[in-house]
Amino acid sequence: MKAQRVLHWITSAHQAVYRRTDGRVGHRLLTRPTLLLTTTGRRTGAPRTACLVYARDGADLLVVASNWGSERAPAWLHNLRATPRSEVQVARWRTAAVAEECLPDHPDHPRLWAAVNRVNRDLYRQYATKLRRPLAVVRLTPVAAETSA
Repeated sequence: MKAQRVLHWITSAHQAVYRRTDGRVGHRLLTRPTLLLTTTGRRTGAPRTACLVYARDGADLLVVASNWGSERAPAWLHNLRATPRSEVQVARWRTAAVAEECLPDHPDHPRLWAAVNRVNRDLYRQYATKLRRPLAVVRLTPVAAETSA
């Protein structure tokens, strides 16, 4: 439990720096690229932001619902299941996006999984071997009409 608190503190501090500098600082965390994903809280309707490692697949952004290897899926995944529209910030670039959950039975999962796991240096595979739940890759597709620089 202590490790979870430390991870929470690190990610909260990282997210705060990312926001305060408008993405000028914070795009990378321990050499891994990160984005800010803002979802709509499924219970509150309030905006909820998570800082996540990502990979690219063409114009799409890929994130994994690992929750640091926890058996519990992250809140942001539950929020996206309720409301697939979100806001994404990558460095200083922001866009509206629509989420698609890709579980292991999805035809694109192996390719998407390989891309995002490679970016996170095989950490997701390590989590997956210890978990009973499947790890979803979430594809975030930018909504072109609402994209801004």
